[in-house]
Amino acid sequence: MNPSNRALLILTLIILTGIIVPFLIWGARFDAVFSLEGARTWMEGYGRWAWAAGIVLLIADIALPVPSTVVMSALGWMYGWWLGGLISAAGSMLSGIIAYAACRWIGRGAARWIAGEEGLRRGEEIFEKRGGWLVALSRWMPVLPEAVACLAGLSRMRRRVFLPALACGSVPTGFVFAAIGHLGQKDPLWAILLSCITPVVLWFGAARILRRS
Repeated sequence: MNPSNRALLILTLIILTGIIVPFLIWGARFDAVFSLEGARTWMEGYGRWAWAAGIVLLIADIALPVPSTVVMSALGWMYGWWLGGLISAAGSMLSGIIAYAACRWIGRGAARWIAGEEGLRRGEEIFEKRGGWLVALSRWMPVLPEAVACLAGLSRMRRRVFLPALACGSVPTGFVFAAIGHLGQKDPLWAILLSCITPVVLWFGAARILRRS
């Protein structure tokens, strides 16, 4: 394996480990507390600021094993699919932006120490060519949203590409899972399929617009 690829792989594994370990330690406890009803009860404890508490939970998913799709569904249950979807999408967007910004401006030095300049350059090449797809599609997957956003920041992915890609993934995911909570669906398969397909369609269109501009 090329040394730069190996260094980038090591950096990726370190980021994934930092995200997965909290799931292994506290995941079951968080799942028990933040069931659909548990998440709603926790947020309602903040009264009229319940929507802000939901956004905080979605942002906390960067470092803690918060079941973000359950939180989105609880927001849909509380506020309806439209407003709940907006809040969920905003929380997912903020989570991605914070992870991206923190790694871009704070974590670059540590990443350079781990992967070296050549490893980071390889990461920049990958995110220059395929970053939009990686960001958009990762938003509906477990664990990967935070890892991809961090790697995008470390690789200094262009903001004008990262933000539209983030929106293409976060907005449909937020609305779909809010709709699940609002409608009380017991079989979320349709929603998962929709949240997989929609980011592809949205990013395909957004990528064409970006290329023209």
